[in-house]
Amino acid sequence: MEGQVPGAMGSSGSLALRFGQTCFSCASLLFMCLDVDFYSYTTFCFLVTVMGLVIPWSLVLVLADAYSIFVKSLDLQRRNLLMIIIGDLVLSFLSLAAACSTASVADLLLDVGCCKVILTASIMSFQPLSCPLLLRH
Repeated sequence: MEGQVPGAMGSSGSLALRFGQTCFSCASLLFMCLDVDFYSYTTFCFLVTVMGLVIPWSLVLVLADAYSIFVKSLDLQRRNLLMIIIGDLVLSFLSLAAACSTASVADLLLDVGCCKVILTASIMSFQPLSCPLLLRH
C-alpha cells in the first residue's frame, strides 16, 4: 500500500472521490428536477443528460473500488485502466461543457430575476466552475 498513488483505483481515496462524485451528480439532478420551468432551456436538458450518464458510471466505479478495497482481488489490467481513463475524460469534458453553459444561462436568468434553484443545480453539477457565480450573487 506504500507505493500506491493517493486516489488511485482501488484505494480509499478513490472510493471517497467516486462517492462524492455520485452524491454531487445526484444532488444536481434532484435540484434541477424540482424546478418546473427547467425543461424549457436546452442547456439544462444537456446537463440532465450528462448527469444521467455520470451517475451510473460513478456508481459502477464506487462498487469496483469497494470490491477492490474489501476483497483485495480486483485485477486492474492496462485495458481496464485505459477504459476508465477514457470514460472519465469523456464524462469530465461533457460535464464541464454542460456546467459552463448552465452557469452562463443561470447568470442570465438571475439577472432578470428567475428562481435560485437553477443556480443551486449548476453549482452542484460542477462546483469549482460555479463558485465565482455563487460569490457574485
